[in-house]
Amino acid sequence: MNANRRRFLRRSLAALGSAGFCSAFGNLNVLAAAANQHRYTFGDYKALVCVYLSGGNDSFNSIVPYSAAQYADYRQSRNGLVSAGGLALEQAAIQAQSLVALPLAGGLPGGLPSDGGSYGLHPALAPLRTLFNSQKMAVVANVGTLLQPVTQAQYQAGTVPVPPQLFSHDDQTTCWQTGRPDDANADGWGGRIADLLYQSNVGLAPMSVSLANENRYLRAAIVNPYAMDASGVDKMSYLGDGSESWIMGENPGGAAAYRALIAEGTQAHVLEREYARSHARAIDNYEIVSAALDGAPPLATSFPDSDIGAQLRMVARLIGVRTSLGMSRQVFYVSTGAYDTHDDQIATQQFNLAELAQALAAFQAAMTELGTGTQVTTFTASDFGRSLAVNGDGTDHGWGGHHFVLGGAVRGARFYGRMPSLVQSTDADPTANPDDTGYGQIIPTTSVDQYAATLAAWFGVSAGDIADIFPNLHRFDASNLRFLG
Repeated sequence: MNANRRRFLRRSLAALGSAGFCSAFGNLNVLAAAANQHRYTFGDYKALVCVYLSGGNDSFNSIVPYSAAQYADYRQSRNGLVSAGGLALEQAAIQAQSLVALPLAGGLPGGLPSDGGSYGLHPALAPLRTLFNSQKMAVVANVGTLLQPVTQAQYQAGTVPVPPQLFSHDDQTTCWQTGRPDDANADGWGGRIADLLYQSNVGLAPMSVSLANENRYLRAAIVNPYAMDASGVDKMSYLGDGSESWIMGENPGGAAAYRALIAEGTQAHVLEREYARSHARAIDNYEIVSAALDGAPPLATSFPDSDIGAQLRMVARLIGVRTSLGMSRQVFYVSTGAYDTHDDQIATQQFNLAELAQALAAFQAAMTELGTGTQVTTFTASDFGRSLAVNGDGTDHGWGGHHFVLGGAVRGARFYGRMPSLVQSTDADPTANPDDTGYGQIIPTTSVDQYAATLAAWFGVSAGDIADIFPNLHRFDASNLRFLG
């Protein structure tokens, strides 16, 4: 937030006084909205789609080297002392899914893997290979939550602060989704972006939509994220099944009474007023979104019959009605689980990654169908990576991991960031891999701040506001990784 806006908010809060502040929760929202009023206007449409892999995806078995030196390190680390063959994928199977990366050229960022190796995808991710090799997908290497850059020596000596509760699902999910490891109470970085840009939309529909229930990523100070089911908009059960309007539904008397209870200005208590407003918004959103979806032609693109496929299909449908909803900017959140692979990882990851790849490929095809291929960017996120070393037939919680960014605006067929060493550290030599904490977790070399700020810049957020959203960004050597054109 720039200095003038800070002064405006301080003066306004002082003018309100404590009594005025307590009179309605909406005062802060009104002030914030006034501070941001008409700061952003756009003549185009863009959407960000966060695909959250809940549990911590093992990216080191998702993007795998097949070049001799790197594969030897990978195989040794991934097989370890496991008698049943370990977790290492076969070299030939990876080479068959090779990622044909473009070399560094023309001053553009990204290029071949930084370690000089050749990489391919897990066989279950085959649909994504086509997207990468056709320059519609990029790999961002070794991303993780950081307060500032940290080396192995600094980590082991404890001389540089690191995010709290590393390797904890809940804590690291919060750090990833807020971009604020230093503030456990922060709103989500998707929500903070929405707070800045929502007034660029001329319609009344919600800018932020979750297809995976409540999440920290979309939580905001002003914009109320709208959660809906992948199968469509759910009506409040009290008001009927949604076959008719809520006023003339199956329970007209009860619906009329309910409408009177939530009518503006009829509540005496601040909590009652806010409760009524939230329900009124939910009803308004139901009617706006359902009317737009009901009037839209069906998508020709076929989506896989999976939960993540259904979520992304609904996102595609919502993007398809963007004009009727009056949207210039939208933020979406979808999530899929079962990535916490402590055991039976080979079979579990095969299933998970196949569902993911099929759904992402279908979604990208739908964007082409809708003519929004260059206007929608999809990206993956996850609690953390997995440990490089194996634990039985699975892996433990890690730290850094690789991620995918997809879309027509992506400078694709390139690797961004630094690929970590895959050498296995041991109890006898805990510093054998300089990228390892010493306990099997890879230290990130690209921060969530850098990853998210690059997405925010493409979305249209100014450099000054990006610095406000990600106050630790200045600690890293690049504020924009330039994987989006």
